Amino acid sequence: MKIYTKTGDKGTTALFGGTRVSKNHIRIDSYGTIDELNAWIGLIRDQEMDAYTKNLLTLIQHKLFTLGAILATDPKKAILKNGRERLNIPKIDASDIELLENEMDVMNESLPPMTHFILPGGHTTVSYCHIARTVCRRAERMATELFEKEPFEENVMSYINRLSDFLFVLARKLSKDLNAKEIKWIPEKKDQ
Repeated sequence: MKIYTKTGDKGTTALFGGTRVSKNHIRIDSYGTIDELNAWIGLIRDQEMDAYTKNLLTLIQHKLFTLGAILATDPKKAILKNGRERLNIPKIDASDIELLENEMDVMNESLPPMTHFILPGGHTTVSYCHIARTVCRRAERMATELFEKEPFEENVMSYINRLSDFLFVLARKLSKDLNAKEIKWIPEKKDQ
């Protein structure tokens, strides 16, 4: 299989279903940012950490490919002439969202309570988590804009939202695991 097709040389690309759109279309930005997020999560997974967390991150990467496929599907061509869905894969469902929530609850049990905002950093792995979290938030903003124009499955929006929260809690857990110091953001008092 050739990687290059030359069909995008004039600034357009094909959605799943064949519809061609500009490469700066909000749909392309949405699933492209999910792809970027997936790459950052791969970088996090490549760091030193327990096997359970690595496996969980791999599962999340698989879900992000599903999510990207949903976003890359032209809604006008989502259903084939025979009535079947073009995207014939398991979608994001409530159990995927619940998994993230349950994992956050478990991680939070071993973490000190938050009393302030935390400055990103403390260890390279933790910083990667914070970068992934901000990319996830950007993906959420883009997906929200797309959803307002061309609605898709609501579980996609919930999953992205919950994933950014998960990445924040994971950053805190990894800070603890790696003995990295969390630096609280304490704003300076303004002289009166």
